Amino acid sequence: MIQVLAHRGASGSYPENTLAAIEAALDIGVDGIELDVQSCADDYAIIHDTWLDRTTNGVGRVNEQSQAYLATLDAGKGQKIPTLQQVFTTIGTRTDINLELKHTFGLDKFVSYIEAHIQQGIINREQLLISSFDHHQLLWLKQKLPWVRIGALTASIPIHYAQFAGSLHAYSIHMDKNFINHEYVLDAKSRGLKVFAYTVDKQQDIDMMIDYGVDGIFTNYPCQTKMYLQRIGAYATPKE
Repeated sequence: MIQVLAHRGASGSYPENTLAAIEAALDIGVDGIELDVQSCADDYAIIHDTWLDRTTNGVGRVNEQSQAYLATLDAGKGQKIPTLQQVFTTIGTRTDINLELKHTFGLDKFVSYIEAHIQQGIINREQLLISSFDHHQLLWLKQKLPWVRIGALTASIPIHYAQFAGSLHAYSIHMDKNFINHEYVLDAKSRGLKVFAYTVDKQQDIDMMIDYGVDGIFTNYPCQTKMYLQRIGAYATPKE
């Protein structure tokens, strides 16, 4: 049985990492929403790329721009680049939030930011999952926030399978759908890790992930994916 996590929101139908994509995913009733967060000059922006030009009408590197400048840009169909605060306020406690740390990052400030929003009751600890390809970041973050769930991202099948994620005391391992096999998944689960696969949109790939036994999939089309899983009796309800 598999959970459905919206990749950058419902990004197959709406501009990725925008409030429209987030709201659409919430309307579907997804089990979680994955979003990319990186530091700009004076805040945290929800955007995937280092450079602005692919997903917005802006130019330059994200980390060199102010939030005020980012707020003037069109992120597609009139949508804006959200701030992390806007994301927390929009989602609230309605579903899990997976923040993937991208590029330049001020982790000390990030920790304080998260703790403040939890203390204010805007989000709760149980719904937050922090992931990254930079496992040094994850290790540092886990030392600062021992309670936080971390997801170790990878696009490889290591010699020792999921040992690296176990060493990080991760909650989950996030595997590229093209770099996954039965042994890898079994090893991860034997270490007590959840296994999530990305980015899974096509029915044939969904069927493969079911066969591998993953716990959840990141998808650009959460509505279609959830409907398909429900139709074949493979969707994990929240109670599971």
